[in-house]
Amino acid sequence: MRLIPFLTAILVTGFLFMIVVERERLLAFANGDAADTATAVPTDTDAAAGSTAQATDNADVPASSDAEPSEDLIRVVVMQSVAREIDSAVILRGQTEADREVEVRAETSGLVISEPLRRGEHVTAGQQLCRLDVGTREAVLAEARARLSEAKARIPSAAAAKIEAEARLEEALINDNAARKLSEGGFASSTRVASAAAGVRAAEAAVQSATSGLESTQAGIESAMALVAAAEKEIERLTIKAPFDGLLESKTAELGSLMQQGSLCGTVLRLDPIRIVGFVPETEIARVYEGALAGARLTTGQEVSGQVTFVSRSADETTRTFRVEISVPNPDLSIRDGQTAEIAISADGAAAHLLPQSALTLNDEGTLGVRLVDENDKVFFAATEILRDSTSGVWLGGLPEMADVIVVGQEFVTTGVQVTPTIRELN
Repeated sequence: MRLIPFLTAILVTGFLFMIVVERERLLAFANGDAADTATAVPTDTDAAAGSTAQATDNADVPASSDAEPSEDLIRVVVMQSVAREIDSAVILRGQTEADREVEVRAETSGLVISEPLRRGEHVTAGQQLCRLDVGTREAVLAEARARLSEAKARIPSAAAAKIEAEARLEEALINDNAARKLSEGGFASSTRVASAAAGVRAAEAAVQSATSGLESTQAGIESAMALVAAAEKEIERLTIKAPFDGLLESKTAELGSLMQQGSLCGTVLRLDPIRIVGFVPETEIARVYEGALAGARLTTGQEVSGQVTFVSRSADETTRTFRVEISVPNPDLSIRDGQTAEIAISADGAAAHLLPQSALTLNDEGTLGVRLVDENDKVFFAATEILRDSTSGVWLGGLPEMADVIVVGQEFVTTGVQVTPTIRELN
């Protein structure tokens, strides 16, 4: 019973000896190259001949390895790509916004006496949205008009008083002149001359008083006119009107509700044209300019086109992006305010290569690019920029006009390694 374990140990030991010590002969035996060596028993003459042959065979080993060096090179698949001109667009996401939006509010207080307009109704510029009760405002206007009439009635008397004062001044000047001449000839006393001079000064004062009265009457007219204008404006504010053509986003104020100054009457939107707003990163803002053609695809699948009408000169402090607005016609009002959109703004064309996305790789520094093969079949790395993504692959920029790009095996080679390339035909 102990014989079987002993034989098993001998067999295992011999097997391990063959694997560790006689590995090369074992491999040669497996390949069928040493069949004669394993079966033949050499003589002395044959041993000498065998030694000579073995030396000859060993001398030929390096020569055979030099004859077929390609067997040790890594095989890769290469695509020969030629650069093509494409329209490079700036892609970003944004949303739609109404071209104009305003919350129409009351400028005075009062009870609403008009029927409310329903939400979503079309309104035109100047159309009544809400009307407030006039209250005592008409009485205030009547009072202001009465004061204006009274002030205007004082104008003739004030003007007549001025004319009378000017006439008295003229008479006083004549009397003063006569008294002076008589006094020079010795026919009038100095008392008469002084009395005439005092009359002139009194007449001048009367003229100034009449002039001031006339100006005061005119100021009273202007004050009364201001009161009339204020009362008329207050009555005009009782009718709240739409500032432009648009849609009512909210229902107007209910009949009988009390509105204070600043209370909301309704919200009006203008959706034709509509704006599509996006935010461009600072690395792409130099490629966007006013007047550039742009297109957008809404979440509903609708595609629209328009022009860039605004490019912000100031970046957002949080995102470091710039606001861009695109004006799009919307005559049927099918585009609503607040819809998400994918925006493409046209920019200058660029030379690019269409390659499979799997060809992209990273170098040791983490730079995105592709590995190429030069004319000596050696690998080198080239950094690239993704210009556009499509169903057929990615459009890459920054490569030579003609490039042999490794599309299979690029992850198993590094810069400077010589490879055996296999050319893949372009579809």
